[in-house]
Amino acid sequence: MGIVVQKFGGSSVSNTENLYKVCKHITEEYDKGNNVVVVVSAQGKTTDRLINEESEITNEPSLREHDVLVSVGEQISAAKLVMCLNKLNYKAISFMGWQLPIYTNQNYGDAKIITINTKRISEAFEENKIVVVAGFQGITEDGDITTLGRGGSDTTAVALAAFLKAEKAYIFTDVDGVYSDDPNKNKNAIKYKQLSYNEMLDMANNGAKVLHNKSVEFAKHYQVPIVVKSTFKNGEGTIIK
Repeated sequence: MGIVVQKFGGSSVSNTENLYKVCKHITEEYDKGNNVVVVVSAQGKTTDRLINEESEITNEPSLREHDVLVSVGEQISAAKLVMCLNKLNYKAISFMGWQLPIYTNQNYGDAKIITINTKRISEAFEENKIVVVAGFQGITEDGDITTLGRGGSDTTAVALAAFLKAEKAYIFTDVDGVYSDDPNKNKNAIKYKQLSYNEMLDMANNGAKVLHNKSVEFAKHYQVPIVVKSTFKNGEGTIIK
């Protein structure tokens, strides 16, 4: 029995139909006898909507309160996904970043993960539960909610894989791997079967939106292979190692 970490982005969990597609990926791994940790982003454009609502109040919000507000979307996704898994008769439990906790520094809006307490995850494994973790968020030693920057759920997943000593971190998205260009705009874009951490970092730092650059840095430091796959299509995806 191994530990599998899967992350699903906003488009993957955007509605109830897609949540059940996500459940299929999760339960396939669980049914193989693996312990499964799932990291979720906010549904669809939830974070953008929260930021727009914030701007209706102020253009200079407290950084602390901003993080409290925009972290809500992942909480909704985590709870809904657990409900779907329960509906399918699978035992599951959700955790927010502050419940584990995932400790970060105090750099609100772009916090860095320092360490993760995995005790509650291990306890859930002992009860044969699937664990769903809200991505993008953590907590300071003072107990304040922080966020990891847009795309930060990738970093949550890779960090959990590192601290749990999982074999890989699977990043599920709406594309079936990493391409040389946006395949939705360029039909001649080349799909990569494998990339090095440095190659992926160069792409991320130059604007590629497939992976959060901090997640690749974390993966490189802890030597965690990342597999980028599609939620909606079968295929091998791209491995970064």
